[in-house]
Amino acid sequence: MTRIDLPYVHRFRDRHGKVRHYFRRPRFKQMSLPGRPGNEEFMAAYQAAMASQEPAPPIGSNRTKPGTVNAAVVGYLQSVAFLRFSVTTQKNYRGVLNRFRAEHGDKRVATLEQRHVNGILAGMIDIPDSANHLVKVLRGLMQWCVAERWRNDDPTAGLKNMPTHGDGFLVWEEDQVAKFRAKHALGTRARLALEILASTGLRRSDVVRLGRQHVKGGTISIKTQKTNAQIDIPVLPELTAAIDAMSANSAMTFLVTEYGKSFTAAGFGQWFRHRCDEAGITKGYAAHGLRKFAATRLAEEGATASQLMSWFGWATLAEAEHYTKAADRKKMARAAGALLIKGTAQWQPR
Repeated sequence: MTRIDLPYVHRFRDRHGKVRHYFRRPRFKQMSLPGRPGNEEFMAAYQAAMASQEPAPPIGSNRTKPGTVNAAVVGYLQSVAFLRFSVTTQKNYRGVLNRFRAEHGDKRVATLEQRHVNGILAGMIDIPDSANHLVKVLRGLMQWCVAERWRNDDPTAGLKNMPTHGDGFLVWEEDQVAKFRAKHALGTRARLALEILASTGLRRSDVVRLGRQHVKGGTISIKTQKTNAQIDIPVLPELTAAIDAMSANSAMTFLVTEYGKSFTAAGFGQWFRHRCDEAGITKGYAAHGLRKFAATRLAEEGATASQLMSWFGWATLAEAEHYTKAADRKKMARAAGALLIKGTAQWQPR
């Protein structure tokens, strides 16, 4: 039976084995949905839930003063510009904005100047990735303020990113993957997690949702949570072996906690880090580093930028070309080395 995925519909299997569905939308009332997705009763209840509810006012909205950073953040969090982001991105941006307004909430948003932003960033010189992310989030807020005529300009316009040393997640090497496999045998949850990450390159938020319902005819088909991109990729032999080695369970996901429940993305990240510690994998190598490993391996095998975009669900060439150019540099360096070795051999003294 084809599974129908609808926004804000969550499903789980109760203790009696019955699959239940709930409408869960941030700041909306939770509702139970009858029947199965697609049938008349279910769709009628779903449409009613989508159309009839009004979101609860954001926390603190009744304490904001007009024109302040607090008021701007409250307005932005309710805007179409913000709500078009994925649930995961909304949660991330909301955390950044709430921390920003906790420190600057009573200030007038119209008087924020670029020198003020630069002053804030100067205090983050040791954490350039966080500083660059703050600018990205503030730019969205300021552009909304301009569109709503709270401001005449965007004080983040023209700001350049601080130089960084990558995104903090190191790319796994083949020997580290082998080391992890040696510690965690087939049939363990740790090994299955590794093979899913290394074979698919999915983000944590998608790894924790992946289940047998996403696999058909040797292909994994899943819509990513962060970007809503449709991914259709082959099930590689290493992953097939890891899935087949696991005992059957009634969960909707391949990976479950020790209590038989599905992981959250954050919980999975922490759990997987512990499994890395057990295998002697150095700090800095985490789940996201295996996404990079998968992309690097595909690029070095000759995958084009367009093929990488399809595999990983990237919307622009920039991310894909990062890996293809790196692979090309390695190939050219090896070729140049071969020429030098050949030349040295030819000029050996007789």
